[in-house]
Amino acid sequence: MTTDYFAGDPRTNRERMLAGDLYVADDPENARLAQRAVRLQEEYRARAAEDQGAAVAVLAELLGTLGEGAFVKPPLFVDYGENLHVGPRTFVNYNLTALDVAEIRIGADCQIGPNVQLLTPTHPVAPTPRRDKLEAARPITIGDNVWLGGGVIVCPGVTIGDNTVVGAGSVVVRDLPANVLAVGSPARVVREISDDDGGVPGA
Repeated sequence: MTTDYFAGDPRTNRERMLAGDLYVADDPENARLAQRAVRLQEEYRARAAEDQGAAVAVLAELLGTLGEGAFVKPPLFVDYGENLHVGPRTFVNYNLTALDVAEIRIGADCQIGPNVQLLTPTHPVAPTPRRDKLEAARPITIGDNVWLGGGVIVCPGVTIGDNTVVGAGSVVVRDLPANVLAVGSPARVVREISDDDGGVPGA
């Protein structure tokens, strides 16, 4: 990196990261926490095959919050774990990738399908700062009782409202309101949903 992007900024790269500002991913504390996450997610996967109680204890150590009655099927892939918060009674299927550089909050009673990706990192579009390894992150918030179908991708900075359903394979690039069905790439609201809705989105 030849340009001093942080001239006059005394913060560490980790402090910049946590503030949501541009940073370079070379902070030693970030490296330590990332290695911790690798160890704990591998331990969780191994323990889940033998002792579910012990596995849950490892998962609770890995995550920022693990709500009561929440269940996460391994394998789980995170950057740090500490910035991922899973609400009570939420079910997460296989292969969740939660790049929790910024905070990811999943509400209560959610259904997260297999191979879902929750992606908070961003990179400059301009080629030079991207080549210089600058990056940032924006938080993701998923409300209560949300269903993300298999393979859904949620992009940085997105909020999804309570009770909303996102169909399988959709890419969510903008906020979605509560109580809607959204599908597609990019995901678009198809219609509102309610308790007397009999539709099935195939997710």
